[in-house]
Amino acid sequence: MGDSSDRPALEIKRVLPGSPAAVFEAFTDPEVLSQWWGPEGFRVASLDFHPERGRTYRIEMQPPEGDNFHLTGEFREVERPTRLAFTFIWDPPDPDDLEMVATLEFAERGDETEVALTLGPFKTDARLDLHRDGWGDSFDKLERLLSGGESAG
Repeated sequence: MGDSSDRPALEIKRVLPGSPAAVFEAFTDPEVLSQWWGPEGFRVASLDFHPERGRTYRIEMQPPEGDNFHLTGEFREVERPTRLAFTFIWDPPDPDDLEMVATLEFAERGDETEVALTLGPFKTDARLDLHRDGWGDSFDKLERLLSGGESAG
């Protein structure tokens, strides 16, 4: 097995309505985050999420069917309103996953903000696809919320 640098990472760029400060807030305010986080049909059942370097977080997700599950990690970087980085692992860990690092960069694009997500490393292409779909849904829900639409859950 090679080291994690051989493993694929997920990269997504999305342009969202609002200033970098407003979009960053949507990623760091637990009340706002709980309205859009997760794939379509999933909802946040509970969360302990207070972005501060070195602090841990825990999000309890409720799928449309099946048992609730958790994801957890530690904040590595919190640079308002330009950069947020945290580790990401399922609790209990999934044998097909590695501990990953999510890095989000927020760049002003006129009245909008480009969010660049890098997440990885991934052990399998199937897990990368699962996260691509989940993050894609989450970004769609966040875009609706920031556009003044209702939250979707």
